[in-house]
Amino acid sequence: MGFEEMWSKIGSIMATIMFMYAMFEKFFPPHLRMHVQKYTHKLASFLSPYIQITFPEFAGERLKRSEAFTAIQTYLSATSSLSAKRLKAEVVKDSQTPVVLSMDDSEEVSDEFKGVKVWWLLNKTTLKTQSFSFYPASDEKRYYTLSFHNRYRDLIAHSYIPHVLEEGKAIKIKNRQLKLYTNNCSTGWYGWNRAKWSNVTFEHPARFETLAMEPNKKEEIINDLIKFKKGKEYYAKIGKAWKRGYLLYGPPGTGKSTMIAAMANFLYYDVYDLELTSVKDNTQLRTLLIETSSKSILVIEDIDCSLDLTGKRRNKRNGKGNQDNDESNKDPVKNAEEEENKDSKVTLSGLLNCIDGIWSACAGERIIVFTTNFVDKLDPALIRSGRMDKHIELSYCCFEAFKVLATNYLDIDDHHHHHLFSIVERLLGEVNVTPADVAEKIMPKSNSDDSEICLKNLIEFLESAKKKEEEEDEEESRLKEEKERENGELKNNNGVKENGFIH
Repeated sequence: MGFEEMWSKIGSIMATIMFMYAMFEKFFPPHLRMHVQKYTHKLASFLSPYIQITFPEFAGERLKRSEAFTAIQTYLSATSSLSAKRLKAEVVKDSQTPVVLSMDDSEEVSDEFKGVKVWWLLNKTTLKTQSFSFYPASDEKRYYTLSFHNRYRDLIAHSYIPHVLEEGKAIKIKNRQLKLYTNNCSTGWYGWNRAKWSNVTFEHPARFETLAMEPNKKEEIINDLIKFKKGKEYYAKIGKAWKRGYLLYGPPGTGKSTMIAAMANFLYYDVYDLELTSVKDNTQLRTLLIETSSKSILVIEDIDCSLDLTGKRRNKRNGKGNQDNDESNKDPVKNAEEEENKDSKVTLSGLLNCIDGIWSACAGERIIVFTTNFVDKLDPALIRSGRMDKHIELSYCCFEAFKVLATNYLDIDDHHHHHLFSIVERLLGEVNVTPADVAEKIMPKSNSDDSEICLKNLIEFLESAKKKEEEEDEEESRLKEEKERENGELKNNNGVKENGFIH
């Protein structure tokens, strides 16, 4: 048999098979086709040592996009799809890489896990739906098929597939754009726009490298955050919700908000800025908490000003106070109307339950941050360990913080202007100024302002602030002496009156 004859017979056989398959698809009833295909698959499975697992794109009663399909697509796009020859570009919303390359339909790629080779194939089926239109629509269904040898069934099912899903989710979180959320007023929770949180892209550039504070304290905070981020198994072992509370306190302008932004960028967490005065009651506070996501920072800034939590708690403890007596004289109907019209009825107990009760574990991995300018005003129950685990004082600018600011704003260190740096170091030890004040004074205001001019502006400001503090101290001392003198004279006059020596 010649070479041409062989190819002629092969071509004839292939044509016969295609003709018979076309007749089978066209004339055989659907239920018979299903039986034939079922036994054909059984025969192929018996002869082949390979197993296949499919992951459809849509699953469930409402055919929502499968999280497993999305995780596999993300995983393969970052790893095995690099070896594919036919790629597909997709636009991904809310991602740092808006255009993602993934394997095209009917493309197969291989992957390796613990020395075992597997194959991924992206399939697509098109089912024509019945329609009265001249151009019937087609329903496309995509699914991934994972193929592997039968001897590795347990390894693939219990190790490889969970690994792919976990890695896919981690890559998606890493590539996402950070969001800054704020809670909407409760009156806008209903209707067509039912979102309880509004968000914008979080683009704050703050980093720990540019944060003006003592290096030792900065390193301590970074290590604490790293320990928390890697502590999933540890928190599960000790039976505690995977959360941590930070209390940032200090004078205005010391960098509390900047610290939160640096924490978010370091951990790559979304930020939820909770405005308590917009929350109607404890029930709505819990509802907002449920709507937050994992890997996030829940922030309540100026907690001492958000609500009069300490006052409410004190009045309840006192029981019969003057305020209660005054309210008892009012008309009950009027009291009910005033209570209904209050902007917020969030109580300290409700807030404590959200940050430390059963509801605190609803979002998983999360950090809770309170900020305040006056830590002494806060109720001790609010900031105890277990609620606010780490207290961080952000105080006035020290020389170490100044050197960070000098590097950030002027790109210099103490080797460039050693004499001026020495003067700044002495003055910072004698006067209290915030990092925000120092940053404003050393920031160049024009193209002609060089580093020396900016440092001299700062020195002039510090000397002026020192002089002002000295004048205030002198005035305070003078008033104190006058008051002591008046108290002494009053005491002497009272003594004279008691002895009867009044002229």
